[in-house]
Amino acid sequence: MNIVVNAVGFVLQDEDREYVDKKFERIAFADDLITEVQCNIKEDKKYIYNCTVHFRWGTVAHVTTENYDFKAGVNKMMDMLDTKVQKEKEKAQDR
Repeated sequence: MNIVVNAVGFVLQDEDREYVDKKFERIAFADDLITEVQCNIKEDKKYIYNCTVHFRWGTVAHVTTENYDFKAGVNKMMDMLDTKVQKEKEKAQDR
């Protein structure tokens, strides 16, 4: 699983980068199903999180959320992403 995190409009500090990387460990259960995760975090008065997950069978899942607090926004994004990945994993197992 290749994870790419981009900061737009601000510099992502090492502490925040480590926090984001730690949170992405939540979807490690689907490591063999995911080929790439692209996450863009934009700062414009508040943080806007856009995350796209590419599965190995060609399906793409997208999550967008926003929050004024960086860490709370990352948690919210990961909750939504975790749910999407679990649903997609269940769909793949049903096939």
